[in-house]
Amino acid sequence: MDQYADYSFRKLTVWKLGMDLVNKIYDLTRQFPSDEKFALTSQVRRAAISIPLNIAEGSNRRTKKDFASFVRIALGSLMEVLTCLEISLGQKYINTQKYHDLEKLIQELYFKLIALDKYLTKDNHANN
Repeated sequence: MDQYADYSFRKLTVWKLGMDLVNKIYDLTRQFPSDEKFALTSQVRRAAISIPLNIAEGSNRRTKKDFASFVRIALGSLMEVLTCLEISLGQKYINTQKYHDLEKLIQELYFKLIALDKYLTKDNHANN
């Protein structure tokens, strides 16, 4: 018997994409100026980390409605990451190509989170 539990959130594409984004954000922010360590670097990392964390936590909730709440929090964090990247681009901490590469991943994750939210809440809307 395998000593590790097979947690269901690890199978979710949105969680995997969130983890990919976290790793890319960490790689990217290692190049930021040191005076951004406690500002933009910290902010974008925390926002990115929040995405897979909320997906994992929400997936273990008792109801789909509860899970959907965590998915919406993850969406908010995703928009926070995008805004931080806009700031990084404006400050010339990243180039346009790097921004667009990350924006593609963010867009993919955004639409998948929206679809998951709709799936989780579809039964709730029918009862209202």
